[in-house]
Amino acid sequence: MSPERPLYLDHNATTPVDPEVVDAMLPYLREHFGNPSSGHAYGRRAHAALEEARRKVAALIGARPDEVLFTSGGTEANNLAIRGTAEARADRRHLLTSVIEHPATKLPCDALEWRGWRVTWLPVDAQGRVRVEDAREALDAAGGETALVSLMHSNNETGVLQPVADLAALARRHGASVHTDAAQSVGKVPVDVTALGVDLLTLVGHKLRAPKGVGALYVRQGTPLRAVTLGGGQERGLRPGTENVPYAVGLGVACELAGRRLAQGTQALLALRERLWTGLRDAVPGLALSGQDAERLPNTLNVRFPGVRGGAVLAATPEVAASTGSACHDGGETASPVLRAMGIPEADALGAVRLSLGPDTTQEEVARAVVVLARGWKQVAG
Repeated sequence: MSPERPLYLDHNATTPVDPEVVDAMLPYLREHFGNPSSGHAYGRRAHAALEEARRKVAALIGARPDEVLFTSGGTEANNLAIRGTAEARADRRHLLTSVIEHPATKLPCDALEWRGWRVTWLPVDAQGRVRVEDAREALDAAGGETALVSLMHSNNETGVLQPVADLAALARRHGASVHTDAAQSVGKVPVDVTALGVDLLTLVGHKLRAPKGVGALYVRQGTPLRAVTLGGGQERGLRPGTENVPYAVGLGVACELAGRRLAQGTQALLALRERLWTGLRDAVPGLALSGQDAERLPNTLNVRFPGVRGGAVLAATPEVAASTGSACHDGGETASPVLRAMGIPEADALGAVRLSLGPDTTQEEVARAVVVLARGWKQVAG
């Protein structure tokens, strides 16, 4: 394997588009170009494709088709869920979220805080999970003022699954709406909106082998929500703008494929993940695993190389494409806020590398990754 085409272990960042998804999209990029709002044959064809895609997305998460809105991706869906709830429930001025959220959740919450909302940022334990008792205390203290609880379904860096259903049950007793960003989870583990008890759920196309630039927001029927952009009446008036039919079709097919492959694919990924962890642990003395004792996504490892920076290990290992959670800036490098929130010391957290597998990852590739990453660590550690 050459540095020009490294082993891809960054599926939590984005996934390759499935060939079946591409094939399904092409007719709607070529001959079936109609606007789904048009009343003529071209428009009716596009509208039918859009509604079929909506049914496929809904089926994967246990929703009704009319509860699925197409968006441009996770950021737009999260903004609509959070800011749209704030607009619809302005009589309540409290929001509950966690310190480990993706910026697409954190920044809308920050914006509400700047506008005078009270935001409770739930901490996490050493495994990276929100504590249900902390959420209970925060909801009780809010005295019925909580408009929304927003908690990611799984963390994008560590893969740790969060107690969404438990928090949703608490929130419901306080009359609050519940949103979960399930971008990393959908297609990797079973996600069912009824079992979770959520009112709003974000899913993202490019995390499950659809193209970048398309996603969806599940909105339970009757959930208070207002549009945050103004325009036409598309997507129940909550997401105005002409729908991206080819990409919606691609998302629908990707969801259909994910549902078909879910059970077998989850077990295969879990076996590969454990093989990767075991190999690296044996080859790198002192290697640590973030969230080791928590339930995690089957494809995700966040490992901390001892005595070095994770970025330096990856720089010394061009054969592997992976990522770190640290941020680089002019003054140096800072560790991942997610790992720091787990109580991991800065120096240790700087050694983190996230390795995320995909359905096309092979045993041979995992074995190769162990060899080159261990070699890269030894080179950097001296």
